[in-house]
Amino acid sequence: MKYGKLLLAVALVFSMLFGTGTAIAAEKVDFILNWIAGGDHAPYYYALQKGWYKDAGIDLVIQQGKGSSMSAKRTGIGKNPIGLADLGTALVAKGVGADIVAVMNVYANSPYGMYWLKSSGIKGPKDLVGKKIGNPSWDAARQMWPALAKSIGIDPKSVTWVNVQPNAKLGALMSGNIDATTSFYNIHHIFKAKLADNMGFFRWKKYGVNPYGNSIIVNGDYLKKKPEVVKSFVHVSQKAFKTCVDSPDPCIKALVSANTGLKFDNEKTNWGLVNELMRDEFSTTVALGYFDPTRMDSDYKMIETYFNLKTPFDIKTTYTNDMLDRSIKMPK
Repeated sequence: MKYGKLLLAVALVFSMLFGTGTAIAAEKVDFILNWIAGGDHAPYYYALQKGWYKDAGIDLVIQQGKGSSMSAKRTGIGKNPIGLADLGTALVAKGVGADIVAVMNVYANSPYGMYWLKSSGIKGPKDLVGKKIGNPSWDAARQMWPALAKSIGIDPKSVTWVNVQPNAKLGALMSGNIDATTSFYNIHHIFKAKLADNMGFFRWKKYGVNPYGNSIIVNGDYLKKKPEVVKSFVHVSQKAFKTCVDSPDPCIKALVSANTGLKFDNEKTNWGLVNELMRDEFSTTVALGYFDPTRMDSDYKMIETYFNLKTPFDIKTTYTNDMLDRSIKMPK
């Protein structure tokens, strides 16, 4: 009888301390974006609002970014366990020692674009020789410029780079302070609205520069220690992106409600362009976010050719498709 009472007392104590189930603390993850929040980030905010990351055991904190170079650097040194960065920029960071593994691509196509005013006399890429191109020093496209220049047959040093803040690119172009600028395709509509028929434009992939774009990257040491957390993060993110492709409005609303100053219509248009960037033969047939090994080999060769990698590396150690849920695909 006394033994039974003792067991009952112990059970009550455990019940009061831990409840009826086993309480497991959620893993806090500080996820750094490549830039300030915009339409291309809507799925993360939607999944956060719906509690999907929490349900997967992740206490997610989304941090605004200041360029892919910064997010790659912070993730590479473990300041952030998971980040979002342009993959070409991340590979360059890997070449100077950043401990990075890419686990899911968001932009299956390169988002790089070049913009100018037709009235300037520029008709195509070779006319950029001797011109001033404006963008931030850390801009992903600026980092990749040598690859484009050599692809179109001009000296990478034949242009003058002018430091221009991201939100000042369009104004600097319209005022004539610069002759051209680079921008990601997901805000193409903003340039088109302002420049109309005077807008000159080409996508870099037209000239063979089509590395994977924005991708989810993870600190290598963190991936080794907590692969299940990473896998859960990727699964939720895949699910969110597919959901937002199928039904964008709730996702854009979640983004706008979490970020003061964003406008629904603008971010929805942004998201529509992101859909174009996400779709390729592998995202629609293998898995949303899948890295094609042949393309990854090509991306590495491009980086190795045009950048002075202080630490050459095996590209196969720099990405993995093992975290992906292959049942989640982009619609064809």
